[in-house]
Amino acid sequence: MKPFILFGSSIIIVGILIAAVAFNNTKNEIPEKHVEVVLRDIGHQLLLSAKDATSRVLPVKKVNENTYQIFFQNNFSFISDSLINIVEREFQKNALAKDYIVNLRNCKQNETVFAFEINRQAGDLTPCRGRTLELGCYVVEIEFLKKNKFNYFLLLLLIIPLGFIGFYVKDKFRKKATEESIIDNDDYIQLGSFRFYTDTNALKSENNNITLSEKETKALKIFAENINQIVEREKLMKEIWGDEGIVVISRNVDVLVSKLRKKLSDDNSIKFINVHGKGYKFIIE
Repeated sequence: MKPFILFGSSIIIVGILIAAVAFNNTKNEIPEKHVEVVLRDIGHQLLLSAKDATSRVLPVKKVNENTYQIFFQNNFSFISDSLINIVEREFQKNALAKDYIVNLRNCKQNETVFAFEINRQAGDLTPCRGRTLELGCYVVEIEFLKKNKFNYFLLLLLIIPLGFIGFYVKDKFRKKATEESIIDNDDYIQLGSFRFYTDTNALKSENNNITLSEKETKALKIFAENINQIVEREKLMKEIWGDEGIVVISRNVDVLVSKLRKKLSDDNSIKFINVHGKGYKFIIE
């Protein structure tokens, strides 16, 4: 009698699982308006990296279900790494997508002049890093890679064998379900070969785990949001020490940047450039 009870329970559990997965898929759908807002912000950040604070980002065009294009009012020039870093940062911050392809096309010939792919399964492809794109008219095309849809019919076919197997290995299945319920807290900013975790004040690479102080985290976050741009000393002093009500001198900023430079020294592509009389420029080559 016990196997039949288990079989009936398995049907109920699998039915609940199907409903939960279907509900979760619906819940995780991102509104199209939100996608457009994020893409327009990417265009805005790209213009800022090109030191263009006046040109407009034109309306985002939806090419098909998974592809969008970002247009710009005027010609501009920028470094290819700026586009890679900005897209990764904005997508991570807004939980928009983890697998995507970005094509940079010129307006006249509609030819691809630069492209990269972020793909957890096939592996990331980011060729031609560090290139300076000449002044021109560009269109940024972003394609969200489709996820494989779950086959509910195959799951239904597994109800009977899973019911009997579960009778003998229920502890193993319970452990697996617990492991699968753990939330992937993979929220970080990619800085060269380092992953910057702002919530836990940490820098991680393949060979090193580095703990940052609260002030180091604040400073590095400011630099990460202003790659290839001059960050003034006054801005750093105000945002890092402003709420402490103490007297801060320019030397404090120099010491803090020196500590960050040392902790990021394993990656030669990351540099802090001292801009005399103004502040610092954070560069990833």
